[in-house]
Amino acid sequence: MDKKTLGAYDRGAEAFAKDWHEQPPPTDLQAAVRQFFRAGTTADVGCGSGRDTAWLSANGFPAIGYDASEGLLAESRRRYPQVRFQLSALPELDGIAEDSFTNVLCETVIMHLPPEAICPAVRKLMAILEPGGTLYLTWRVTEGADLRDDHGRLYTAFDSSLVFQVIPAASVLLNERVTSASSGKMIHRVVARKSGKQ
Repeated sequence: MDKKTLGAYDRGAEAFAKDWHEQPPPTDLQAAVRQFFRAGTTADVGCGSGRDTAWLSANGFPAIGYDASEGLLAESRRRYPQVRFQLSALPELDGIAEDSFTNVLCETVIMHLPPEAICPAVRKLMAILEPGGTLYLTWRVTEGADLRDDHGRLYTAFDSSLVFQVIPAASVLLNERVTSASSGKMIHRVVARKSGKQ
């Protein structure tokens, strides 16, 4: 995880959480989850303040939220004490076993990684899925050069081919650029199913 980005989230966790929770509901994400996820344990990687983790858990996808920011995890636990949240960071995701989740959600996280960490991160997200499991992966699209916002958060301008070096074409169920219903930002959205049982 980019250290300046992590520092920004730790310092501003309360303000970021407030902003995210005041955004419109992520109806596009929720519709895709209902369409593609199967009932079963779900990892929300880069869970932020826990909004999506709590929604997953309340809608038939019992979830654990993982984040690299202690500040954001504190917000998650305060807002949703009934939901499990744990510290873990991409690309390593230390402490998360392979083949352990039916579904993995990773919503607008990987663009905070340096380019050389994109492939290892996506590889790990696929690895923690059980055979036949489903990954929902999005990232904010940054054109041209990498940039940092006023908080110091990194937005890497990486080519989507880095993701598809790891995810075989036959595994891809959805691949599109859309405007996020929640943030209003342009995102690239991919849903993929790990090979194995059907």
